[in-house]
This record gives sequence, C-alpha cells and structure tokens, in this order.
Amino acid sequence: MPTDRTPSSLQGEDAYNKLLGEIRTGALGPGARLTETDLARRLNISRTPVREAIRQLEADGLVIHQPRVGATIRTLDYSEVMELYEMRTVLEGTAARLAARSASEMEVAELAAINDEMRAPGLTGQRLFVLNQQFHLTMLDAARNRYLSRSVHALQKTLLILGPSTLEEASRASEVVGEHDTVLDALRARDGLAAEALMRKHIEASHRARLRQLRLRNEKNEQ
Repeated sequence: MPTDRTPSSLQGEDAYNKLLGEIRTGALGPGARLTETDLARRLNISRTPVREAIRQLEADGLVIHQPRVGATIRTLDYSEVMELYEMRTVLEGTAARLAARSASEMEVAELAAINDEMRAPGLTGQRLFVLNQQFHLTMLDAARNRYLSRSVHALQKTLLILGPSTLEEASRASEVVGEHDTVLDALRARDGLAAEALMRKHIEASHRARLRQLRLRNEKNEQ
C-alpha cells in the first residue's frame, strides 16, 4: 500500500512511542527535561524526529515548556490527580453501562478471556498493565460511542504521567481481577445500571491504590 510518510515522520512516531513508554514506566518522571540533543543521541536518530515527538507529547498535555529550562514532563498536583480519577470514574462507568446494552457475545467472551489471562501466576507488572489496558479498551469499544472513546483515550494519556501501574503490587492485581469479574457478571446479565455502578466502584478502588502508591513514593523520596 503506497504511503507518503517520510522516514523522518516514521522516526518521529517511533520516538514518540518510546518516550510514551518511558513516561509510563517512570523512566521519564514528572519534571524530567527533554533535551533534543540528548534524546537524539540516545535514540540514535536526528533531532528533527525528536522535535516532532516532543511536539506531539506537548499536544497530548504530557510536556510543557518552562522558561530557561525547556521541555519537561508535566507534573500533576494532588487536585489534578483527583479530578482525573473523578472523570475516569464517570467516563468508564458510562462505558460499562453502554457496553451492557450493546456488547456482542463475542466481545463479552473476549473480556472474560483477557481477565482469565490476568489470573495466570507469575505475570510481570508490564504484562498485567497491557492486559488491563486491553480489558478497558475492549469495554470501551463495546460501548459503541466514538466521543466517549476519544475522551477516555485523552484521559488515559494524561494518567501516564503518574508512572508505573498500581498492578505492580500483587495484592492490587488480584483485587482488579475480582472487580473485573463483577462487571462481567453485570454485562452478561445486560444490567447497565449494575455494570456502571460496579465499574465506578472499580475505578474508585484504583484511585485509592494510586494515591497510596504516590504517598509511599513521596515518603521514600523524602528519606
């Protein structure tokens, strides 16, 4: 299939995805500087695609430009974290309610299969993150609402600033699987109100786990 994309734009997309991954894992944390020269050297590409990647991260709201400092990873304050999770609760609760109405049997089966895979012993935090993301995105697709989907995707990108997933805690990973099970039961029953309430409860539990993670991280940094 023909494409008019230049090597530079392809490299820019690759650099963007790599930097997104580093933000998610915490390798690039809040306040970290993004210097074109250093990144170009580390990623073994020219400065042009690096500049494109930084611009995209800025458009996503993940990077800001500070006077005399340059591009840095944005820092979220406590109120912003609260607001993000409040919106996530509303949006994903709505997605679950809509999915209870419109999800196909195949989509419900796929959600169950993803959750069953999350039960497997010995999974890494990275693999659990990917599976959990697949579960929520599959739920979102099943909701059949493109505007809701766009809002959730934008929100999820901003949440990457918070760093490593709470699923790296074994106890939280087990809780998440159980919470997914309750939502799945509501989907199978085609009970939209129950699905919404249970998804909201699930996101609120994730919010509490995230606040605990951030508190422990701050305490460790202060020692």
